[in-house]
Amino acid sequence: MAAYAALVSLINVLDHIQIHPRISNCFDKGQMESLSDHLNFLLDSVEITHSRGVVSEEYEVLEGQITSAAYSAEDVIESHVVDQIHSGSISFLDLQTVIQDMDYVKYKVVNFKEERRFKDRQKGPTYSLHAPPITSSCSGKSKMVGFDEELSQLLDALTGQQSSLQVISIVGMGGIGKTTLARNVYENRLIMKHFDICTWATISQEYSVKDIFSKLLSRESRRYLIILGDMWSIDAWEKMMFFFLDNNNGSRIILTTRLSNFASHFGSSSYFSKKFLDEDRSWKLFCEKEFLEKEVCPRELEKIGMKIAKKCKGLPLLIVVIGGLLRKSSRTQEYWENISENMNSILDSEEQNLDILSLSYSHLPAHLKPCFLYLAIFPEDCDIRVTELIKLWVAEGFIKPNKYQSLEKVAKEYVKDLVERNLLLVGTLRLNGKMKTCTIHDLLRDLCLKPAQKEKFLYLIKLCDTQSGIHKERRILFPEKTTAINWDSSLSHNHEPAPVTRSLLGKGGRLPFKFRLLRVLSVDYADTSLNDIFEQVNLRYVWTNYSYAERDHIHRALHLSLYLLWNVQTLKIGGTETLVAPSEIWSMPQLRHFEFDNGIYLPDPPLRSEQNDDGIVLKNLHTLKKVMNLKLSEEVCTRIPNVKILKIKYIEDLAVTESACDYCLYTIGRFDKLESLYCDFGNLSMSGNTPEKTSLLRNLKFPTSLQRLTLESSYVLDWEELSAIGSLPNLEILKLGSDSVRGSEWNPVEGEFLRLKYLLINYCTELKHWNAESVHFPVLESLVLNGFMQLDEIPSGIGEISTLALIQMCYCSQTALVSAIRILEEQESLENDYLRVRIQFWSNKEVERFKEKVASFESSESNNLQLVCSVYL
Repeated sequence: MAAYAALVSLINVLDHIQIHPRISNCFDKGQMESLSDHLNFLLDSVEITHSRGVVSEEYEVLEGQITSAAYSAEDVIESHVVDQIHSGSISFLDLQTVIQDMDYVKYKVVNFKEERRFKDRQKGPTYSLHAPPITSSCSGKSKMVGFDEELSQLLDALTGQQSSLQVISIVGMGGIGKTTLARNVYENRLIMKHFDICTWATISQEYSVKDIFSKLLSRESRRYLIILGDMWSIDAWEKMMFFFLDNNNGSRIILTTRLSNFASHFGSSSYFSKKFLDEDRSWKLFCEKEFLEKEVCPRELEKIGMKIAKKCKGLPLLIVVIGGLLRKSSRTQEYWENISENMNSILDSEEQNLDILSLSYSHLPAHLKPCFLYLAIFPEDCDIRVTELIKLWVAEGFIKPNKYQSLEKVAKEYVKDLVERNLLLVGTLRLNGKMKTCTIHDLLRDLCLKPAQKEKFLYLIKLCDTQSGIHKERRILFPEKTTAINWDSSLSHNHEPAPVTRSLLGKGGRLPFKFRLLRVLSVDYADTSLNDIFEQVNLRYVWTNYSYAERDHIHRALHLSLYLLWNVQTLKIGGTETLVAPSEIWSMPQLRHFEFDNGIYLPDPPLRSEQNDDGIVLKNLHTLKKVMNLKLSEEVCTRIPNVKILKIKYIEDLAVTESACDYCLYTIGRFDKLESLYCDFGNLSMSGNTPEKTSLLRNLKFPTSLQRLTLESSYVLDWEELSAIGSLPNLEILKLGSDSVRGSEWNPVEGEFLRLKYLLINYCTELKHWNAESVHFPVLESLVLNGFMQLDEIPSGIGEISTLALIQMCYCSQTALVSAIRILEEQESLENDYLRVRIQFWSNKEVERFKEKVASFESSESNNLQLVCSVYL
């Protein structure tokens, strides 16, 4: 929601200004503190109001005034900063008018609170008893489609032998069928006979909790079943749970909720997580709703009907809504094709059926609402990288500062919360099992757009959009099929200024406006020079790729304009050239993520001033990649103490060009926050045995915080030296690249690699003998071996690791491949169906020859064995 976002954004702006070595002198400290006090008061009011659920229309009007005041104040303050940057001089700005405007809004909020105080005291979480709601998801037939097994399991949990009171949670996103499942239980004859009292309670504003349940449970000997529908509030459950008596007679409570963490908070005895329907079940439900008793689709409509059902993405509510619409309409292929092409607009018109989903937004706490609305910037069916989502939230200013946690850590908790509320879906996982990408259901994305556009939080550009007011929008989104080049020529060529626009997101094109206060620029390729982009001095987030034609101008842009970005946090530049950063890079205190796809050289940091020792320490820098020939001197380590992700590459023989001692890596152990390290020594010559090379490659000491390590090339270590890596207590992912380790025998030591989940070794071609047991890699989940033509076998003890799920091999010796088959066969004989073996070959002929070789093994026909041809073109 816009009010919370506007207030937190302005609070972040004030914080950034006050710690900036140059800009802080532009404002009176006392006025800044006074303005901060006003903002925190208003923010508390917004948070408290939204914590109570759906807000009143009167408060929505007041929030509009709060938003407007915060936006105006932010525009005035950031405009002054931009003026100072461009002029090169510092002048003072009196904030008294801004404070007075904010004081007036504060006065209106106080009056509003006073007027509502008496009513608020009378309110509290109240509930009423009802029959189960008859919604679109459970209208018509009441039988379950696709969830017979769930229904059976739930009935067993309700009628089981356990006499103590059991609390059962049914969890899932809106429209996925929680109420339908609960209703089928409620109406089941077995349940009616088994329980003396069956009732359904939903939140309303009619009766108090105490009155309802004191009447309901007055007879303690009765066995009861109570279904509590759509529990939005943990606080409400805490107040209700004390009224439920455990009389040890088999009573049960069912909660339906969209909060995945509900069960874990309050110890639900059973937990049912509602999943999306697969394609077969989606089609079956579609046919039931469209064709009622017949449930048979005419052959000529089957193909388009299946297409429509598939577009519902397994969400029962959508299938019911579309099926109900088609049931009342013409059953012709042409009409159904039209429905398929216009499903979004049709669903928008079915407001009464989709209100259930809009409740998910209404009941969000204030701090999650802008983050949820922001998800609308991503295209349909998009895998959203969690790390990028977090960077964008931080750059937009949505994350409330917390002195005990970094902004990124707070944002990670927001992501987790949205997942637990079933508003975000987990996409792909990282090798260590952590979430890498997330997705949002298409319907929820559409619902994001509605309040986002209503509150003027986000403006979605339409094809050939010529509206004159676009340049006044705060956030502008280009859909995937629309770029600036598609716009009406009069709009594109005028370059009219956009004085308040903070964000421009999309696929790219020529930037159509002059963005004085632009904060976020995320475009694939911008037909605008980087020099012009960097002149938008208010930028916090820049992600773009420069074209081949721009290669001669990119160096100039970096050295002439990069220093103007006073508040830049994320700088991600893709292209074809390796670049050189200007020395001003060491004077950017807000910098958090510095990423250049094709590499960048960092200059030595300038000497620190004794008078301002902290001024050029980049305390916020978390990501640095990919840096060429990085000198990890004591001084560099001091300047970037909190780096978490580091990617470095050495591309020439340092012993020839300079003293390799300048590049010693032993200091890398000083990065006690480092979580991910990538080191590529690919082009270093290892001929000879100079002391310089020994100091560069052999005295490696890694920080204990390291979770992910990748080493590439040049025989960095011998196998026995891997103990220095194996002893790292938090290491979960290890990738050893081509020729990164030398030697013919590897004997791991017990007590090392205690948390390693993923091990990849590429073309360490000298290895012949690997002697290991399960205790050497106790929690390993994935083992990937490529290019081991001399390896005799995988140790049989590796197969005894209980967590091992995958052995993958490519271009390895026949004996090593056979040993993997033998491990699989042994594990399957022990009824371990968890392990999979995947082997890749150069050609299909090799695949067939190997199949003949292992035909005598029972596991050669196993579903857990995959033999494939991998051809790289």
